[in-house]
Amino acid sequence: MTYSARPTWVDIDLSALQHNLQQALNLCSSNQRVLAVVKADAYGHGAVQVTRALQRFGVRDFAVATLEEALELRQAGIGDNLLILGGCFPGQEAVFLEFNLMPILMDTATAARLNAEALRRKRQIKVHLKVDSGMGRVGFLPAQLQEFLPQLRQLDGLIIEGFMSHLACADELDSVVTHTQQDQFLMMLQMVRDAGLQPREVHLNNSAGLSAWGCPDCTLSRPGIILYGGLPSPAFSTRLDLQPVMHLRSCIAQLRSLPAGSGISYGHSYHAHDNMLIAVLPIGYADGYNRLFSNRGQGILRGQKVPVVGKVCMDWIMLDVSYVTGVEIGDCVTLLGSMDDISITGDGWAEQLNTIPYEVFCRIGNRIPRRYQSVP
Repeated sequence: MTYSARPTWVDIDLSALQHNLQQALNLCSSNQRVLAVVKADAYGHGAVQVTRALQRFGVRDFAVATLEEALELRQAGIGDNLLILGGCFPGQEAVFLEFNLMPILMDTATAARLNAEALRRKRQIKVHLKVDSGMGRVGFLPAQLQEFLPQLRQLDGLIIEGFMSHLACADELDSVVTHTQQDQFLMMLQMVRDAGLQPREVHLNNSAGLSAWGCPDCTLSRPGIILYGGLPSPAFSTRLDLQPVMHLRSCIAQLRSLPAGSGISYGHSYHAHDNMLIAVLPIGYADGYNRLFSNRGQGILRGQKVPVVGKVCMDWIMLDVSYVTGVEIGDCVTLLGSMDDISITGDGWAEQLNTIPYEVFCRIGNRIPRRYQSVP
C-alpha cells in the first residue's frame, strides 16, 4: 500500500559532508588518517547512509559506540574497520569475534573475557587499549596500566592494534588540562612500547583536538561533530569552514486567521497582539523540536525568518506569518539548516537551548525520514 508521508523531513546534504571531511583531512598531518565517528546514528544523520558516503569519499576507518550500532553497519554490508568505543560487555565476546569488530580495552576483566573467547575459537581479536590521560571517565590510569602490562603481554588471544585516549577540554583553546593530557598520553604510550608492545594505530584527537591541538605521534584522528557541520565550541567559529549537513523542514498544514487577543497553544502563553495569520506545521517535541523553542524558535519561509508563537506541542508548532507575502498551505519551512541563503544553524540552536550541537543533531527523531542529496 502506498501513501503520502507527513510533510516533515530532513534533507542530508552529502556534498556538505564531503566538504567537511575535506576540512578534517586538511587538519591531519601527512601520517594520519581519519577515523570517522558515526556513533548515535551518525549524530542523527543516518549511520548506514553516512558511512557509505564516507566510504565513497575514501574513508576506511569508522567508530561507533555500541555493538548494536556496529552490527547495523555490518548487516548493511560495511566491512571496513569498526572500532566500538563503548567496549565489549559480558556475553558479547563471541559476536565481536564473529563479525570482526574491534572493541576498546579499558579494564582487565574485559581483557580476560576476550582472550578466553579468542583462544577457545583458536583465533585472535584486535583491540585498542584505552587509557585515561585526564578525562576521568574510562580507561587505564597510569598506575593501573603499569600493573597490567606484564599480564597483557601474556594474553595471546589479543592483538593490541591501537592505543588511545580522549581529551576533556580540547574545545578550550588555552586549556592547561589538554597540555597535561597530551603529556600523560605520550608517557603512557612510551610505557606500552617499553613493555614490548607496538600498537599500529595511535589516536587522541577528537574534533576539537584535531582543529586546535597537534599530536604528531598519532596515526588516526577522530572527527565527529565537524563532519556534520557543528563547531566543537563557539571558539572555533573562525578556525573552521564548515557547511550544515542536516536541514530540517516541514510544510504548512493549516493557515489560521486569528483576531487580536486570541490565545495560542497550551496555556495561552502567547496572545495575538493584533489580527494575525498563523501557520501550523506538523512537527513537535516528539520529533526533537525542543519545547524550549516555545515563543522563541524561528523558521525560514519565503526568504525571511518567522517566529514560533505559543507552546511547542508534541506534534505541532505554530508560526506567525502575518507579514509574509503570498504564503500558502503546503509552503516549505526550514527550521534547521539553510534555505534561500538564510541559515538557522545547529550551533545557533545550541546557544538558544544552552546545550551543544552534538545534542541538537542527535535529538532529531527517527520518525522524521531522512532524504539524502547525492554529490553532483
